[in-house]
Amino acid sequence: MKNVLVIHYSQTGQLSEVVHKLCAPLEAAEGIALHQLALRPQQDYPFPWPLLDFVDTFPETVYHEPRPLQPWQLPEGVEFDLVILAYQVWFLSPAQPITAFLQSSQGKALLKDKPVVTVIACRNMWLMAQEQVKQLLTQAGARLLDNVALVDQGSSLLTFITTPRWMLTGNKGRPGGWLPVAGLSEQTIGRASRFGQALVAALDRDEERGPGPLLHGLEAAVVDIRLIPSERIGRRSFMIWGKLLRRLGPPGTAARRIALRAYIVFLLTLIITVVPMSMLLRTLLRPLLRRKLMAQKAYFEQPSGSGTQRMATFTHD
Repeated sequence: MKNVLVIHYSQTGQLSEVVHKLCAPLEAAEGIALHQLALRPQQDYPFPWPLLDFVDTFPETVYHEPRPLQPWQLPEGVEFDLVILAYQVWFLSPAQPITAFLQSSQGKALLKDKPVVTVIACRNMWLMAQEQVKQLLTQAGARLLDNVALVDQGSSLLTFITTPRWMLTGNKGRPGGWLPVAGLSEQTIGRASRFGQALVAALDRDEERGPGPLLHGLEAAVVDIRLIPSERIGRRSFMIWGKLLRRLGPPGTAARRIALRAYIVFLLTLIITVVPMSMLLRTLLRPLLRRKLMAQKAYFEQPSGSGTQRMATFTHD
């Protein structure tokens, strides 16, 4: 009997849908016992998210100072053969509940020497968050075998409108409108079952004991080279502003809330003026930087890759 543990936190419910679809083949397979751990913060995060509360979360998110989790327990005496860690991306970093788990002594003890598959559901920028998760997994002594990254439907420009609207109002939009519905498409969520089927086959052959990957050839992680520079710049900006805001006091303090309003104005001004010019400049320079960007793409797509050669092997809804 193989024991598989799924760890996740879903603020909107979308990641729970992905986990359910991906894990359905594992749950149905003979010889596999599926265990789930849904993380719960002691002080939960609201959804929809009030604007100031949303922005006030980013300094502690990017500096890995998360709110504590509620106590959690798993069956005693169970040795897990594989761990699936599913997470959202907040401010180009892993969501706070996932960071809290990875930093906890209990989480580190659970993950030590365990093979791990990470699963991401986000708008479209996940590279910097996964780099941080990789580091935290290494510190816990875990072995990363695979990464699955599922991104929202629609272009970067359109999701820049639809995703914040969804987060701040709870409105995903209507099908048939001029804007796409926010979040992952139903097709993307449904097709996540192929990863579960591949894991069932790999577990049957004891492949989780090797170096991996188990999900190669299934278009698990596709990197858009146009977003690589934006992620690096955004990460640096969050770190600089996060450091300043943390010096003004903890979340919710008056001085920090005033500074947050200034930050929002700065961010909107940047988006309207500097970002379009920067995008144009990067587009013009991309042919000159293509070799470097393609090397970065290959790196960030590891370990599972963006290949499609095994797609026909595993069915999906």
